Amino acid sequence: MREKKTGPRRSDAQRNRERILEVALEELTGCPDAPLSAIARKAGVGQATFYRNFPNREALVLEIYRHEMQQVTDSAAELLECREPDEALRAWMDDLARFAMTKAGLAEALRQAGSTPGAQQPGPTPLLAAAELLLRANEEAGTIRPGVSADDFSLAISGLWQIDPHTDWQPRAAWLLDLVMDGLRAGAPGR
Repeated sequence: MREKKTGPRRSDAQRNRERILEVALEELTGCPDAPLSAIARKAGVGQATFYRNFPNREALVLEIYRHEMQQVTDSAAELLECREPDEALRAWMDDLARFAMTKAGLAEALRQAGSTPGAQQPGPTPLLAAAELLLRANEEAGTIRPGVSADDFSLAISGLWQIDPHTDWQPRAAWLLDLVMDGLRAGAPGR
């Protein structure tokens, strides 16, 4: 019996997985009931490759959600490396808005995946940690009012999830996030 390797994925296997996720995000956002076989075909992989990566619809949908969430989470530290804290926070808020609209487009697919008995629901913890990182950097720089928690921030931007993703959502989201940013800056000691 051959032992399974436990190490990094081969580059072609990693590319296949990433391509499946890319195609699945697009397809499931447009149609939550998109057939998995159609996703595999559009991704240019065979059924065996598809199911080796994602044994069922639930696994695929939850991985899309986690992948998108991780991208937004990782961008917080990356933005802080190359921008001033307040500019990094505002740019991250735009990333978060794009994530919110993607998640809204996937809402039905997520709901279906989560309705399976024993299904794991990913929580917002990574996003809250990223928000906390940005808020503390801004508080330290004196660019926002002190004492704003990640939970406060999350409540302040919750209007993003009320915007219809099937409309021209960008101007509305930008206005809302500018309003939140103005509120965070009010009373900042460095202003």
